[in-house]
Amino acid sequence: MSGVPDRLTVLIGDDQPLIREALKEVLAAEPDLEVVAVAADAREAVRLAVGHEPAVAILDVRMPGGGAWAAGEIRRLSPATRVMAFSAYGDSHSVDEMRRVGVCEYLLKGLPNSDIVAAVRRTAARPR
Repeated sequence: MSGVPDRLTVLIGDDQPLIREALKEVLAAEPDLEVVAVAADAREAVRLAVGHEPAVAILDVRMPGGGAWAAGEIRRLSPATRVMAFSAYGDSHSVDEMRRVGVCEYLLKGLPNSDIVAAVRRTAARPR
């Protein structure tokens, strides 16, 4: 239910429909989390982040338009939003690139749902 003050709002940005839907279901099952927007590419993720100002934006590193570009723009245009990377790629280049643009957490796809939920909460709790 929207407007409940103790709920953390989340934006999901991933180009794979199955990942978007699965992540949305996992997060929506949590009483303190609310998915407010879902994006398929970097530009849409930035536009939705500016419009919704979610507590956390979860971005795929290699989505069309670039996860690092989207993360940097979200950090610039919606500074209260904390950004978390969610990727199939754990190479040092990808991790370093996302860290440079201000990503708080970097998770690899395939982790247990409980780890993903915990990371969203940790990301939201990061100081502004």
